Amino acid sequence: SSRGTGRGRTPSRGRTTRNNKNTKNPRGTGRKPAPRKSPKPRASKKPVVKIPSVEEGVIRIIPLGGVEEVGRNMSAIEYGDDIIIVDCGFLFTDEDTPGVDYILPNTTYLEERQDKIRGMFITHGHLDHIGGIPYIINRIGTPKIYSRQFGAVMIKKRQEEFKDQKQPEIIELDGDETIPISENFKVKTFSITHAIPDSMGLVIETPHGNVVYMADVRLDHVDGIPSEEEVAQYKKLDELSKNTLLFTLDSTNIANKGFSTSEQTAIQNIEKVMKDVSGRLIIGTFASQVDRVVAIIEMAERLNKKIVVEGRSMRTNVEIIKHLGLSKAENIISVEEMDEHAPDRIVMLATGAQGEQFAALMRIATGTHKYVSLTPRDTVLLSSSVIPGNETPIATLKNNLFRRDAKVITYNDLEIHASGHGNRDELAWIHKHVNYKFFMPVHGEHYMLKMHRDLAEELGTPRENIVVPDNGHIIEIYDNGEKLRVREEKAPSDTIAVDGFSIGDIQDVVIRDRQLLSEDGIFIVVIALNPRNGKLRKSPDIISRGFVYLRESQHLLQESRKIVTKVVEKNAKNARPVNFDQIKTDVTDQVRRFLLQKTAKRPLVIPVILGI
Repeated sequence: SSRGTGRGRTPSRGRTTRNNKNTKNPRGTGRKPAPRKSPKPRASKKPVVKIPSVEEGVIRIIPLGGVEEVGRNMSAIEYGDDIIIVDCGFLFTDEDTPGVDYILPNTTYLEERQDKIRGMFITHGHLDHIGGIPYIINRIGTPKIYSRQFGAVMIKKRQEEFKDQKQPEIIELDGDETIPISENFKVKTFSITHAIPDSMGLVIETPHGNVVYMADVRLDHVDGIPSEEEVAQYKKLDELSKNTLLFTLDSTNIANKGFSTSEQTAIQNIEKVMKDVSGRLIIGTFASQVDRVVAIIEMAERLNKKIVVEGRSMRTNVEIIKHLGLSKAENIISVEEMDEHAPDRIVMLATGAQGEQFAALMRIATGTHKYVSLTPRDTVLLSSSVIPGNETPIATLKNNLFRRDAKVITYNDLEIHASGHGNRDELAWIHKHVNYKFFMPVHGEHYMLKMHRDLAEELGTPRENIVVPDNGHIIEIYDNGEKLRVREEKAPSDTIAVDGFSIGDIQDVVIRDRQLLSEDGIFIVVIALNPRNGKLRKSPDIISRGFVYLRESQHLLQESRKIVTKVVEKNAKNARPVNFDQIKTDVTDQVRRFLLQKTAKRPLVIPVILGI
């Protein structure tokens, strides 16, 4: 994804650092985390669904993630005794999953068939396509990973945090080769344009025809006219994709008409701003927009300016850029050296354009950055779009920036951001260069997939030849490649979460409790009870957090104590032994009902009984 991987939230306290849509670090400290233990899988209690083996001559395609959301992209293609996997990403969490680190594809189907897996192909190095590898790879038999160079380096970098694992073999590709995987599969690779170097598509040859798999993609164009390089590349794809049965394509920007802003236009506008500023230029952008980061470093060098890199994910990606020789980056200085140069000679690349609470840009905006204090001469350029759901933190970021009287430029003021995903007309142009029979839109919310279906139909594909999948749908091409169906059986698709040191199904009760805590707080009742006679040792103690201001709610607390006392006396009277569980249940029900009547709030009520 051009946004990196989804909605960024970064765990700490032993949780793997999330790198960007980029990276956010709302709890983090900016320190590099120590190598972490691999999370332990939690056993699922869901009933096992019996899925028939793939029939002879049938090509089976299963999107395990990425078709009901933007993120956690992963698909399986199966024929005979062979399975190949495309991508293995994760999804950043949101307000519906408080405390959860990441959401993973459900790989139960693959775990049960890991002896059939012949390899995993990575289309590019964004976290919504590679982020799940450390959590999933050992669970599916540690297959070989095939990736182009930049993605391979990103994968290896992440694996350094999981040194206790069995490490997968990573085979680097050049994006223009044929890999014979098995008797049933031969994979041909081809380069595509995205927001990160070394992005590629796949032509998966099967005995009955090809599956052309294209993930996140855009076109290199000027005013809607694709470059000569793009035309040549898709002419080559047209030759590779002869006898294509199924075509898949990114749907993220299908709702946007026309062609997207070209990266060339965005870079030209950023350079114009860089030339004209009279003070420091602070650029907030996604660290995963590697092509743009390289262009900014090189334009700064041409203009005799120094680059300061702020933000862990940005520093990591710049190091990879230097390691791979994408840029010499000889004009980079540390933030401590910044004051040794004239302000108009300084360009800072910073993470945090989505308003992440502890990212570099927010610390600069709030005046809490150790080395950077904004002045009216400074210019802040936000070279990123607004990720849906991030409107409020971005507004907060802008408010803080404007309070410091710095000049702020956004993509609404000037075309300074280009998406890594093609708009509707770009996707239509790509469709016309692949001669396919069946089509399956991927990578997007359900409404995006339906809009992409409509586009394919407008371009001449019969609706019965288009399938709009859900996660876990089992799509099959059968009858020697003549027919398409979706099986009634479905591969397991329940949400799998990375939650601290464990991996498993999101437990509804846990998430519900966390949501209650975040919304209405907690109300703990501590009861000291003599188990011999059922009498209270003292008046119940009450502890409340995030519910009401206790000093102004003494009457509410006194009434609550009376209710608890009555419940205990009623249940303990003549009961030998005292039924602690019944007392807990009744206290919870009675107190919750009382608090709702008095406050219209529903705090999480937890009774604690001490038998003394």
